[in-house]
Amino acid sequence: MKAVVQRVLSASVAIDAEVVGAIGHGYVLLVGVEHGDDSALASRLVDKVLGLRLFANAQGKLDYDIGHVQGSILVVSQFTLLADTQRGRRPSFSSAAAPDEAERLYNEVVQRCAAAVPVQSGRFGADMQVTLVNDGPFTLVL
Repeated sequence: MKAVVQRVLSASVAIDAEVVGAIGHGYVLLVGVEHGDDSALASRLVDKVLGLRLFANAQGKLDYDIGHVQGSILVVSQFTLLADTQRGRRPSFSSAAAPDEAERLYNEVVQRCAAAVPVQSGRFGADMQVTLVNDGPFTLVL
């Protein structure tokens, strides 16, 4: 499982020009599911994301996690994180999990995040347009 976490001031995801999810400050979490990923890995990923201390205290030290600052998470499926560009010019996505399994694990990530903080999400498999205001910018690859 690969993920990208972006700290944002705001973000939204639209499908066919209709906004299906929007948040204020928090994270955009892009998630790609690989062959062999399982529920335990999804749980560890969510624990890591929720525990990251990416928000500054009064002294400017990164000391607070998303729950402490009452932030939200916009979760978006993104199998393109799994692209293999080692050969040729066309990316290969052969390491991506089968759509049914990827969707199941993606939904687990959404549900586990939602148990801790407010969550919005895109729609698995849809052509989505993500708009965000990156805060910092602060972006991590997990």
